[in-house]
Order: sequence, then structure tokens, then C-alpha cells
Amino acid sequence: MMNKLSDWLPTTNKEVKLRGWDELDVILFTGDAYVDHPAFGAAVIGRLLESYGLRVAIVPQPSVHDNLQDFTKLGTPKLFFAVTGGCMDPMVSNYTASKRKRDNDAYTPNGDKGFRPDYATTVYATILKEKFPDVPVLIGGIEASLRRVTHYDYWSDTLKPTILIDSKADLLVYGMGEQPLHEIVNLLKKGVPFSSIKTVKQTAFLVDKGEDIPKNKNWKDVTINSHELCLKDKKLYASNFKVIEQESNKLFADRIFQEVSDYTLVINPPYETMTEVEIDASFDLPYTRLPHPKYNSRGPIPAFEMIKFSINIHRGCFGGCSFCTISAHQGKFIASRSQESILKEVDKVANMPDFKGYLSDIGGPSANMYKMKGKVQEICDKCVSPSCISPVICHNLDTSHKPLTELYKAVDKHPKVKKSFIGSGIRHDLLVPEFNKRADPKELDAYTEEVMTNHVSGRLKVAPEHTSDNVLKLMRKPSFTYFHKFKERFDAINIRKKLNLQLIPYFISSHPACELEDMANLAAETKDLGFQLEQVQGFTPTPMTVATVIYYSGYHPYTLKPTKTPRTKQEKDEQHRFFFWYKKENQQWIRNTLTKVGRTDLLQKLLPDNNSWRKNKKSPAKNTFNDAIPFKSTFKGKSFKRNKAKN
Repeated sequence: MMNKLSDWLPTTNKEVKLRGWDELDVILFTGDAYVDHPAFGAAVIGRLLESYGLRVAIVPQPSVHDNLQDFTKLGTPKLFFAVTGGCMDPMVSNYTASKRKRDNDAYTPNGDKGFRPDYATTVYATILKEKFPDVPVLIGGIEASLRRVTHYDYWSDTLKPTILIDSKADLLVYGMGEQPLHEIVNLLKKGVPFSSIKTVKQTAFLVDKGEDIPKNKNWKDVTINSHELCLKDKKLYASNFKVIEQESNKLFADRIFQEVSDYTLVINPPYETMTEVEIDASFDLPYTRLPHPKYNSRGPIPAFEMIKFSINIHRGCFGGCSFCTISAHQGKFIASRSQESILKEVDKVANMPDFKGYLSDIGGPSANMYKMKGKVQEICDKCVSPSCISPVICHNLDTSHKPLTELYKAVDKHPKVKKSFIGSGIRHDLLVPEFNKRADPKELDAYTEEVMTNHVSGRLKVAPEHTSDNVLKLMRKPSFTYFHKFKERFDAINIRKKLNLQLIPYFISSHPACELEDMANLAAETKDLGFQLEQVQGFTPTPMTVATVIYYSGYHPYTLKPTKTPRTKQEKDEQHRFFFWYKKENQQWIRNTLTKVGRTDLLQKLLPDNNSWRKNKKSPAKNTFNDAIPFKSTFKGKSFKRNKAKN
């Protein structure tokens, strides 16, 4: 059946009139092009508000370079403006790890750049408050979520206050927006003024210093160091993060207060993890699953093309990696969809006119965490750990891969599905019995074999990230020993099944605690395994991660001990060069560097005098270096460039 223009949420006055509306309840501004798909945050929020009976319109990528007519063309909403910078933090979208302007924007037709301003949420919200000073502005999405408190901004190299200060927004929704929005809309429908909405979970707002803050008998309160103190003392800033991270990952968290300028920032505790019914309801909304027809002549939207035939099966990640923002935004507890809801979406995708029988991904932030949760809920209720699998796998975590294996088989039974791929990154450590000691080894092997046999297109992507135990410990990743163990199992299945698959590991340079010798070790150890690394990335500090706090402050937020981090361009470039030890232009520099620090043992491993490695080794696994975009964002939680090749 052909879609009609009115099947999309309206983006113009003409489309508003097509629906017979003479006014709007909510107008939503986003830094992304409008794709009506459950992987695009603005579409989810728009459809959600629509399901509550509200009249909603979307203004995608409003122009900020003209007379600002995009901000006024739809008039004044009855309830509020909603603003998001898009599925990625605009600064990550616009700049590489070396702060170079990107050549394209994955969320814009044809990948065109220049349609999303830096700090888009702040830019959009400020304009709206100037044009409509009496209309409430609600901000959300990854940019607002991760900048809800004092944070280090890598691109300006400054410590910034909560985004509520600069944006002048009235209310901030952090994390996944369905639950708080439901309560906000219910309160507004009951006639509660927007300015009185102060006790909704998962929201943040400013009150004047000295103003009474509404009490809630079910919440405890915790006060962190003020923004002004953080500016004066980096150690005090670092100490804040332990509180912030623990409270954002607790099922029953405290409310956080922070003084900033003449205000008190109030961050209400998060909601409990979405139930299966709640997450199913979000994915079952009537999406067209397509870009708005207005883009038909402008070219494909790269981010949409990547996920067009993919299915997201869960949210959240219990890995708690120090460099990753997924748990800060989606939470560490897994919210899984029902098999019924997933199969319904598979059927919808399979019946799209241009579907050729291949699903590009059945996954999530990490592919293999579906349906995993605590065995005894009361233990999870009291947990404050940011990770369920570091330094060891929690004894209370059920890591059964059986529901996932069964799901894959159910998907493949669909008559129009020829093959379903697992494009999301797989946590290989969960598949190693020596690390996942309480799991059934046969079940782990069954999952690994199912993936390798039926769901991989030549390459299996995993992310050990480093080889140094010191760096891995800080990253909250397991020892590289377990990658060796996984590779042994991978190789055994590969040979037994005659699959001829490649294992593609991903690594990060310049991470906190990483020394030059650690990178030399990484190069030597991966060379010994037969890898010639090319798809790698340098650490990019993004708000709301342990690694970023260390990068700025020099202190680990949990121990408050000094922690060294490569910060200068020279340090970063030198670390990165070790990934490419096999390139002639790097080899003399490597010889000089390792000789200087007395590591001729590593030099002999990397560049033996007889250069026999190239002659005797089979052609090693290759991929390509890119300034990878950490697409750990609202819904998929994956790296765009990693996926493209490919978390």
C-alpha cells in the first residue's frame, strides 16, 4: 500500500491543514532529518505524543542562518516546544576526534553537512525562548541528557554548567523519554501548569537559590559540589561523577542537587527499567519506517540506509565501559522487547517493497544482552555498581543466550527472510566460559556457532579495545586473555564448519592510563595473532563518562588518585602510529622510539631484522581506519562508521 503525505507527522502548515488541524499542542525541533522510524528519537517522541491524542508537528533541521522563519512558521503550540539536537551529540556529529570538521552528516540527506549547528539543542532552545518567551521549552535527547550537570566539553576545552543554563529551557528529560513524557502529558491534561512540574522522575530543572524545592517522601536527596567549586578544583569536579554515575544506574536512586550561579539544579531520580509491555508499545507505534517524502529529491540519508532493514531488540547495556555513554543515557538494566513484537516488526520490514530478503542487524547497544537480567531482583534493587560484568561477571546476572538463539531461529523462519545478520557488536567476553564461569558452556558455544554459521557476512566484529591489563581495568573491560580464549573457539568452529570467516577486533588509542609502551605491546600482540589493524579509533572525550572526567581532571572519580592521560596532539599521534607499524613511513620512528625507552624486545617482535613476518604470515585481517563516529546514541547505541564497514 502506498503511503500518503498525511501518514507522516506534519512538518509544514500545508501538512497540518491536511490533517484538519487549526492549532498544535506540541512542536518538536530536531537536528536530524525526519525519518519516521523507531531508531530515530524525534520520530519516537512525536509518535508517542500523538498516541496520547496530541496534535504534534516536527520541524527537522531548522535553518539558523536566515530570518529564523522555521522557528515561527507553525505558530505557537498549546502545550510546549520540544527540542533535541538529534540522535548524536551535535559536536560528535560535526567534528572528528582531532576536532576537524567532518565532511558529512549521516543524519542529513546525501550526507550533506551544515544543516545542524554546533550545540544544536542550546541554539534551538535559545531562539524559541527569544521568540516565544511565555511558551515552555522542553529539551531531551542525547545532547541534553549527557549535559544535564557540570560537564567537560572537549570541543571548547571548557567546563560547562548544566545545559539548562545556556539553553534557558524550562525542563530537561534525560535518558529514554517515553516514561517521563507520559507523566508530563498526563499532568498537563489535568490542568497542572508546566511551571509546576517538579516531581516527575527522569527530569531536571533549575530553581532560584532559596526557593522551596518540592518534597517527595520516597526520595532521598544528595548534594554534589557546585559548578563554581568544580571550576576552581578539578578534584572536586571528579568526585561529583561517582555520585552522578551511581545514581543514574540505580533502580531506586537519590535526587541530586547542585548549585550553579544563582540557581539550584535539581535532577530527579530515573524511572525503573521499562517493562516489556512499555517498550513493545513504543516500537509498535504506527511508523512509516521511511524518511519524509520532502527528501525524495535530495538523496539518501546515510544513517537511515544503514538501519533500514535492521531490528532493535533491546535497550540498555550492563557493560559500563569507561569511555561509553550508553548506560548514562539508556541505563545499565536491559529493557527487552517481546519476541512477538520483534517478529511483528520483522514482518513489516519483510513486506517493504525494496526488501531483498536480508536483515542487516538483529541487535542493540550490544548484540548479545537480550533478556539478560538479575536472577534475584532484590539484589539488583540495592546495586550501585556501574557494571554487571567488570571486574567479574556478577553472580546474580543471568547471562543465558538461549532466548537470543531462539529469537534468531524464529526470525529466520519468516518466509521472506533469506538471512538475518548480526551487525551490532558482540560481547565476546560473555561467550568465554573461563570468564562467564556460571554459564553453560554448551549454551555459549551453541550461540557462537549459530552466529558464525547463519548470521555473519564474512566478518565477525568484536571489541577487546586494548591489550594492556592496566588500561583494560580502567576501561572496565576484561583481560585480553579472554580475547585469546574466544579466538581459539572462533578458530575451532571456523575450521570445523569450513566457514572461512574473519575475526575483526576493534581497538582504541590514547585512552586514560595508556602509555606509549602499552600501544607498542598492543601492536606486537595483535601482530602475533595475525592481525594488521586499520579500523581503529582515538579516544574522544564525550560528556558523562569516567574516561572523560579523567581526561579533563587528571583524577579517577572513584579513587581520586592521579591518572595519566595522553592529552597533547603529539602524544595522541604517537600512540596512534603504533596501530600502523606495518607502514614504511612509521617504521624508523618506531625503531627510534622503542630503542630510546629500552624496549628492543618489542622492537624485535614488531620489526624483526629479517622482516620475515610478511613473508611467512598469511594475509592478515584488514579493515580501514576512519575517524569513527561513536554513534552510541538514543536508540541503536552503535558506531556508525564501524557499522558501515563495520561497534
